[in-house]
Amino acid sequence: MVPLALATSLLWGLADFGGGLLTRRMPALTVVVISQALAAAVLGVIVVATQAWQEAGGRLWFAVAAGLIGPVAMLCFYRALALGPMGVVSPLAGTAVAVPIGVALFLGERPDTAQYTGILIAFTGVILAGGPEFRGAPVRRQAMTYTLVAAFGFGATLALIAEASTTVTGLFLALFVQRVCNVVTGGAALFVSARRGSPVLPEGGRAVVMSAMPALTFVGLADVAANATYALAARIGPVTVAAVLASLYPVVTTLAALGVLRERLRAVQAAGAGLAVAGTLLLGSG
Repeated sequence: MVPLALATSLLWGLADFGGGLLTRRMPALTVVVISQALAAAVLGVIVVATQAWQEAGGRLWFAVAAGLIGPVAMLCFYRALALGPMGVVSPLAGTAVAVPIGVALFLGERPDTAQYTGILIAFTGVILAGGPEFRGAPVRRQAMTYTLVAAFGFGATLALIAEASTTVTGLFLALFVQRVCNVVTGGAALFVSARRGSPVLPEGGRAVVMSAMPALTFVGLADVAANATYALAARIGPVTVAAVLASLYPVVTTLAALGVLRERLRAVQAAGAGLAVAGTLLLGSG
């Protein structure tokens, strides 16, 4: 379970970093729709090859719900990444872990003392990493608002996709349905945005989009793979532990932003990131 949950954090962290960079070059809705459409196309091939459609059942409604919520969360998150430092926005988005943990506790799951301690330490670290920005400039406050909305949406998606299937082939079908709903919802929003005069294509037009296709494909597929590894991890081990281990993805995004974009963190934010890692390691050893 631990390797799967940590793989989730790595994949989500890299996908978030790539998505954040892309939204600095083109509209966030365009990034969401294209990346999810590419992922849906690949999943469609997998569903046909594995005959996963035979797993269709009532649980797919969880995937539909995740697919409707997901584009809103991704749009808010990408806008936040475009407005604020990735090294701050991404850790604060890690508060999404509160939703699946809350659901698991409500359903009767009870972590042991060490796991509760790890959850508390990791969650405190995430808050410290993002909290100072609430006192910053208006654009930073706007970025944090977007981030909190995205965090709730991500958390709800995690809880829903974990319930969407009971088999591996069923998971392929659930992820395909989720992505199709993502594309439909995001496409409708993109259409409305275009009707209101907002740009659909970046400056430079289709040539910029075509040049970004490898990155868009990576973002879409990494997000799909992360959902898959998380669903498997949540099925194998306690959801409370799997969710917190998966929430380590902000550290990946933060490290990428530090290394590639040369972003700098405040001391309290660095301490928060360290606490998040410490709490996650405690969970992993529990």
